[in-house]
Order: sequence, then C-alpha cells, then structure tokens
Amino acid sequence: MTVVVPSEDEAPLRRLIERSAELKGELVAFGQSALFDQWLTPLLLEAAGPESELEESAAIRIVDHFILRYRLPDGSTVVDRFVAGRRDLTDTDRETLLGWRDPVEGVFEIRHNDGDALVLLNLVDDLEYRTYSNLGRAAFRGVPKGGFLLTCLVPLHSADGVWLVSGAMSSYPKSSAPEIARTALRLAAGRPELVFRNPEKIERGWRSMREDRAGFVAFFGSDELVLPPAEAEDRLNAYYRHRQEAAVAAHPDRARGGRLPGLAFPAFELPRGLAHSDTVGVIYDEVDGLNFYPDYGMLRDLFADPALPGRSRHQDLLRVYLREESVTPLPVRRLAAAHPETVDTVFRKLLRRPGFTWVEHGEELLRRYKPWYYASEPRPGVSVIGERLGELASGTRRQKFTRARRGPRGSDRP
Repeated sequence: MTVVVPSEDEAPLRRLIERSAELKGELVAFGQSALFDQWLTPLLLEAAGPESELEESAAIRIVDHFILRYRLPDGSTVVDRFVAGRRDLTDTDRETLLGWRDPVEGVFEIRHNDGDALVLLNLVDDLEYRTYSNLGRAAFRGVPKGGFLLTCLVPLHSADGVWLVSGAMSSYPKSSAPEIARTALRLAAGRPELVFRNPEKIERGWRSMREDRAGFVAFFGSDELVLPPAEAEDRLNAYYRHRQEAAVAAHPDRARGGRLPGLAFPAFELPRGLAHSDTVGVIYDEVDGLNFYPDYGMLRDLFADPALPGRSRHQDLLRVYLREESVTPLPVRRLAAAHPETVDTVFRKLLRRPGFTWVEHGEELLRRYKPWYYASEPRPGVSVIGERLGELASGTRRQKFTRARRGPRGSDRP
C-alpha cells in the first residue's frame, strides 16, 4: 500500500516542518526538566547497565520514547502535560503534538528520494511513508541508496501522508539485508500490533491464526496443555516440525534440502521467565491466540479444590494473574468455565466476599482489573509479513520462528 501526497506548494509544508522542529525542541527540554527526573533517570540508568555507559543514539531513543509514549502514574504522557500547560499553542500545534503519541516504529527500506523527503517502505507493516526530517535535507546526507533505516516516524499534522523522523536514526547499507530482515522479523513476531497498522494484514492474520490453531488442536487433541517447561518446549518443537514437514510436502518446489527457506531448528523457545515454573500452561485461543502461563497447573489445582492445604500460595498466584497487565482475562475465564462448581468458592475466599458469584460478578471483576483489554479491538496473534520482507528473509541462513504471545510480566517480553 503506497501513501501518495498530492502536488502542492512546498512553502506551507516547509513552515509546518519548521514549526514541528520548534515544538519538538521545546517538548524535549520540557521532558528532560526536573519535573520528570524521577521517571526518566531510572530508565537511562537501567539502559546504561553496571558500566554506566550509554551510546548517544540509545539515549535519544529512550528520551523520545519517554516523552511520547511513557505512561506517568496518572496515565498521561509527557506530551499530554506539555500541551495542557501551554495556553499559547494554536489548535494546529496541539493536534500536531498529540498526533506524536502514536509513532510508527519499524525497519525501513529506502525506496527513493523525493525532493527533501525520502520514500521509505516499512518492512514490518508493508506500507510506504514519505518522510522528512525537521533538521532538513542535511539529516539524510550519507544515507545509503537502497539501504535501510531503523527509526520512528510521527505524522505531520495538516499534511496527509507526510511523516517526520522522531528520535535517533540509524542507517545501514544494502549489504546488511540479511541482518535487517532478521531484525524486522523479530519485531513483527514480538510486537504484532506494529504489523496491524496495515489493515490488509489483519484479516490475513486472523486467517493464518485460524489455520495454525486448527493444526495445533489436531496435533495435540486440545487447545490447552499443562506441562513441565522442558516437555512443553519439546512438544511444541515437535508440532512446528510437523507443520514444516506438511508445508514442505504441500510445496516441494519451495523447499531447500527438505525444508522451507527461512526455517531452522530449534524452531521454538518458551518465553523468558518460564524455565523455573513447575508447569507451563499453553492455551491456543481462537481470539487471544497462543499464550503461555507460568505455574498454570498450580492455579488449576486451586479451582479443582478450593480447600486444598497450603492454598495461600495458589491464591497469591491468582492475584498475580488478576493484577498483571500483560495477562488477558483468558486463563481465569478458562478455569472458571472448567470448574463451575467451585469457581464461586475460589473467589469468595480470595476476595472475602461471601455473596460473590461468577455468573453475576465475574465479568465485572475482569473489567475492573483489566480495562485495557476491553478498550481496544482484538487483533490476531500471528504476524503476517509482507512480500518484500519475505524476499529479504529468504536469503538468510537461519531464523528463529517466534509468534506473538501474552503472559505474566517478565515471561514474554521480547
């Protein structure tokens, strides 16, 4: 999908870009002021590590992310507070600044120059972006023709289809294509919401996920598994090996030495943080996709017997599942549906609410703990890559196959 900008007098566009540069400078100064030091400094120190060393480009990315997207304790962003405190801003200024809260992250292939702009193809969402820098044409000097950029883009208000570089910009030559493809694939797999900025990818993603889930259920006999971590990883590897062999059999002309290009084994690794769990719950839901949950067997035991000895540890785990923002309502809903006779007792003991019933109060409880889940439309848990990324990826020697997943914080962060 190509974004096309109508021909127009360049002078108004230049003025918008110049004004954006002024606003960005003021916003960065505001975000780095003492008002926000208690939140920004820990982020920079964590990134610097024990050696207290941080490259300038990394620091710029952290500051840019903090200013535009970091959620402060009241839920606002730095840019929200900047706009709220500046009564001198015009309506265009305000809309420009607030539009920056939703930047486009990606790995971009440089298509061609267009005056002071570069036309970039985002390998993650497969869309083209006509991109300027608020530093002017000089910002793109030395950018290799046909090469790649790692950066973020923000929209330029009142100029549809025009984008600005935001934060650091790293460039790579055309010869870096294999490494760039791997980076884009990891980004697409770990953060599918970036892929689905392109609406064409959403339906393809649902279709692909439905096919994969059907294969999962056919292979395992269920869409839910509870296994020790090592066994879960082995069995999932067996499943993906089976899927690969089926794909090779269906498309022998595309196979290279008995396997499809871009796939290699070990093909699957569990999310970090699950290795020390007694059990891992693996649920492939038709809406929430493939998910992994630590100590899911312990939680299942609580619902099977709410009076079991030593249940305080089990109840603490259920509290984590309820409070953790990265866990959808899925596992709690599954356990409630599987244990209708005991679910009321579980939550009455946990919440100390004798009148609680799951039928009457369950959905309200989940909405209270997980409002973010209900605030947006569901998206497929399988990323669909574009044709150009597929071409670049087919030239790489090894890929680790990953997919989007959700679980308690620390267990699934890419």
